[in-house]
Amino acid sequence: MNKILKNLFFFGVIALGFYSCVPNKKMIYMQQLEESQGPLIESSNKYSYETEEYLLQINDIVEITIKTTDEDLNLIFGAISNENQTSAQMGGSQGAGDAFFLNGYTIDERGMVEIPLIGEVKLLGLDTRQAKELIETEVLKYVKANEFFVRVRLGGIRFSALGEFTRSGKYTILQNRVTIFEAIAFAGDLNRVAKRDQVLLVRQYPDGSQIHKINLLDRDLLGSEFYFLKPNDLIYAEPMKVRELGAGTNLVETLTLLTTTITAIALVLTLIKN
Repeated sequence: MNKILKNLFFFGVIALGFYSCVPNKKMIYMQQLEESQGPLIESSNKYSYETEEYLLQINDIVEITIKTTDEDLNLIFGAISNENQTSAQMGGSQGAGDAFFLNGYTIDERGMVEIPLIGEVKLLGLDTRQAKELIETEVLKYVKANEFFVRVRLGGIRFSALGEFTRSGKYTILQNRVTIFEAIAFAGDLNRVAKRDQVLLVRQYPDGSQIHKINLLDRDLLGSEFYFLKPNDLIYAEPMKVRELGAGTNLVETLTLLTTTITAIALVLTLIKN
C-alpha cells in the first residue's frame, strides 16, 4: 500500500508541474513571430441579429427629456429632474444607476407616468419610439411644431445574476443594448462548476414571466432572441453534479481529494489488519 501511495504522489507532482508551467510565448501579446501565418485563425459564419422592440412594463424606469424654445416651459418640464438632483446632492453621492432612478420616471402599477404640466400618460406596452410620439402629441398642446424636442430612453439594462457566478447580484449596465455574455462578464463570469449548457433565463413579458433554458456553448445563440438581454432579466446558473458529489473543481483539488481518500482507506485497512 505504501508503494501505491508513493507512486500516486510521484505522478501527482509530475502532473502538477506539467499543468503549472506556462511558457512566456503563450502569454505575451502582439509578438513578432518568426513563422507567422497571419493573425486570423478562423472566422465563423455571420449571425444576423434577431431583435424585437422592448415593450415598457410596470416598474420600468424611463428617462424623458423635453426641451422647448420657451425657457419657462423648460423649467416646468425639468422640475422633477432638478428637484431630484438637489435631493441627491443633499443626500450624498449616488451611483449611475441611482441617478436614473432619481431623475427618471417609474411606470406605476397602472402603467402610467406623471409628467409636469402634461399630467399622467400611459406608457405600458409601448416601445420607446411609440412613447416618444405619444408625449410629443401632448407637448403640441403647449408648443408649436418644430419648437420642441422630446427624447425617451430606458434607464439602462437592469438584470440579476444568481447561482454559480463569481459575483452574483443585481446590476445595471448603462447601455441601450447588452448581450448575455456582456452581462455574465459584468458579474465576474461563471465559475468552474456552472452548467454553461443549461443556463436559465427568466424573462418578463407584459402578460407574465417565462423561463428559457439556454446553451451558452452553442454559437447559434448569437442569432437568437436571447443573445441580447432585456430589462429585468434574471440569469440563473445551476451547479454541475461535481458540486453535489463534493469533488474538486480543478486538478489540484482533485488530486488532494484523491490522495486524502486513498490515505483514509489505507489507514482503515491497517487498523483492520491490526
